[in-house]
Amino acid sequence: MATSAVSGNGLDVNGIVSQLMTVERQPINKLLTQEAVSQSKLSAFGTVMSAMSTFQTAVQGLSNASSFQSVKATSSDTTTVTATSTSTAAAGVYSLDVLSLAQTQKLVATGQASSTAAIGAGAATTVTFDFGSITGGTFSTVTGQYTGAAFASNGSGIKSIVIDSTNNSLQGISAAINAANMGVTAAIVNDGSGTPYRLTLSSNNSGISNSMKISVTGDAAINTLLGNDPAAVQNMSETATAQNANFKVNGLAISKATNTVSDVIQGTTLTLSKITTAPVVVTMAQDTAALSTAVTSFVSTYNNLASALKTISAYDPVTKKGAPLQGNSTVRMLQTQLRSMLNQPITGTSGGLTSLAQIGITSQKDGSIALDSAKLNTAMTTNFKDIAGLFAATGSATDSLVSFNAATASAKPGNYALSITQMSSQGSVTGNAVANTTITAGTNDTLNLNVNGVYASVVLAAGVYTAQSLATEVQSKLNGASALTTAGVSVAVSQTAGTLSITSANYGSSSSVTVAGGNGAPGLLGAAPVQTAGVDVAGTIGGVAATGTGKKLTDANGLSFDINGGALGARGTLNFSQGYAYKMSQWITPLLATGGALPSATSSINKTMTDSSNRRATLETRMIAIEARYRQMYTALDKMLSSMNTTSTYLSQQLSSMA
Repeated sequence: MATSAVSGNGLDVNGIVSQLMTVERQPINKLLTQEAVSQSKLSAFGTVMSAMSTFQTAVQGLSNASSFQSVKATSSDTTTVTATSTSTAAAGVYSLDVLSLAQTQKLVATGQASSTAAIGAGAATTVTFDFGSITGGTFSTVTGQYTGAAFASNGSGIKSIVIDSTNNSLQGISAAINAANMGVTAAIVNDGSGTPYRLTLSSNNSGISNSMKISVTGDAAINTLLGNDPAAVQNMSETATAQNANFKVNGLAISKATNTVSDVIQGTTLTLSKITTAPVVVTMAQDTAALSTAVTSFVSTYNNLASALKTISAYDPVTKKGAPLQGNSTVRMLQTQLRSMLNQPITGTSGGLTSLAQIGITSQKDGSIALDSAKLNTAMTTNFKDIAGLFAATGSATDSLVSFNAATASAKPGNYALSITQMSSQGSVTGNAVANTTITAGTNDTLNLNVNGVYASVVLAAGVYTAQSLATEVQSKLNGASALTTAGVSVAVSQTAGTLSITSANYGSSSSVTVAGGNGAPGLLGAAPVQTAGVDVAGTIGGVAATGTGKKLTDANGLSFDINGGALGARGTLNFSQGYAYKMSQWITPLLATGGALPSATSSINKTMTDSSNRRATLETRMIAIEARYRQMYTALDKMLSSMNTTSTYLSQQLSSMA
């Protein structure tokens, strides 16, 4: 390609071609302009999506009622008592006196000369652990043993290990106990004596009902080492007695098995660390600071979103230019819907708050909202619990035995009359004869049941029982059965005048207990035990039949409440509301989801830019050929003109010569 401005006869080929190519490139320049506009629109939508995502995070934190039921617990002496609260905690002030701390029982065996030498002949030996309470008698701090005491199992189930020639040393026994994960920790200590190696056992659970009873069947040497019945022969010494935590709350004496207690003060967990010398005051107060921060964040992020929508769609009268998305239908839709949600009062609440203005949030002329902190503080002081209804999806009932369970996105806000036609019940089996309280191994010690459709077979410990201790033994064995525990199934076993009754812990039509055999079934439950299947709750919500599942009653739109007892018939009113934060979160989610309005808009812009880029690439390729053609054509023209000039000069010279 020539680089000189003039060639041949002086024709400016480069200048001519350059001007012609400027004209030819106009479609490309137009595409570049369109791509720049599309890029600015894409950037604007990115700003909106970022603002909406930030706003969604803020409203999600306010769309759950628990965010507004926060009660903060403080202790006057955290070295003695610490307190933490949950959403169900109630405000109040409590005085605590800690009298004793809970502790676990610890046992120690007689010393051995070696930790690895075999103990006994190695015959297969079963070591069984049971847990319960030691009562009565006296305890010697010298021998570490009881005299005249009684042991009562706590019904949590017995656990066993087998000791044989592969593990009949202190190390082997310790490892077997720890590997069984049965609530006992074993260790070996060296006390420096002539027989220094001593096996120590510690119950993993504190409290007076978690003392150990150890039974050994098999090798006598293993029995001499480990056998320990607090009510009979004790071959081990107790170095620490199982003990409850004993304390007072507002003067009320309380005893608990652990030092971490969550069922004394509603929604509050207390951790006891040491005995008090003076009362510790635990104060439960509504966490207004956290709520104020959350509401402030709602206002701030809302304004950021409203500002972003306004900025990207505004018209500047000074520059007479519009923003990238001026007049965009998607942006107009977002602005309209956002303002509309704020202007609609909340329905279905059980309290008196129905608009944000009542807590100090008001709309401004520029489309933003403002927070009056003083008005919010007043609302939190006088009406704290009802603020949740302004922001979250909340449900309540006028009947104290009815509680809000859940609601789907399609649940409708409102106030609904509740009527119950059938209470839920538990499946059970009840004997038709007094139970045989003498259990003989291999004769009447097995019981097979199906509980909630899960099969379990248990073997009862041989012995002579009372009706109550037999009920405890059956319950312990069933609740310790791996098939039931794996399925999350449990039972309660009771006795009335010697007749046993086994009841599933579950409610509803899936709850059942049926006898499946076992040589002990007839003696325990009689020849024709009465099997009763559980039923689901039934009733209407808002006059329309609802679906019962266990205790839960659900309407056609996914609004559900738990019926926890009470009478049949009219049961008051159910209230359900969807607050501003909840509705806005539900509004934003589909907008940002794949296929939503905003991703679809950006996808359309990206497609337009891709198509434009492809067209521009095609035109750029064509420009090369067009420029080459123009250059060839005007270079030829220049040469032709040069030839014609040469001929003209020659002819002029010849004519001049002839003249």
